[in-house]
Amino acid sequence: MKRETASLKVKRLRPNARLPQRATEGATGLDLFASIHGSSAVTLDERPTLIATGIAIEVPRGYDAQIRPRSGLSAKGVGVTLGTIDSDYRGEVMVTMYLFGARSRFEVRDGDRIAQLVISKLPDLPLVEVDELSPTGRGQAGHGSTGD
Repeated sequence: MKRETASLKVKRLRPNARLPQRATEGATGLDLFASIHGSSAVTLDERPTLIATGIAIEVPRGYDAQIRPRSGLSAKGVGVTLGTIDSDYRGEVMVTMYLFGARSRFEVRDGDRIAQLVISKLPDLPLVEVDELSPTGRGQAGHGSTGD
């Protein structure tokens, strides 16, 4: 019996939607593109804004799909909220974008690269409740404990 190879299935929800693609052969993430329905652009301001991609995906069971920021946009003061797409979600992939720093406005146009989609295989780890965790040199020291 032939074993099926896992794949990321992508459905266009609008004719102009662009499929995710790697910018370079060695890129970890697939670029996601804005699919602005009914206008040519959306202007971001200080409020988080959902930007449509015009696609839906089917993530195979045992895999994780994460939406991550693009470093080029981050350098311009345009952020993307990290998000997870569960394997049972079939709706449109949306990207939450926001501004930070001194930037007060930014225009997202139809077809712009807005985020990255990173797919990872999930290890099947059992959850084990314990009374104690093994000690480490760091212990419970949290945020900022290892330096700036």
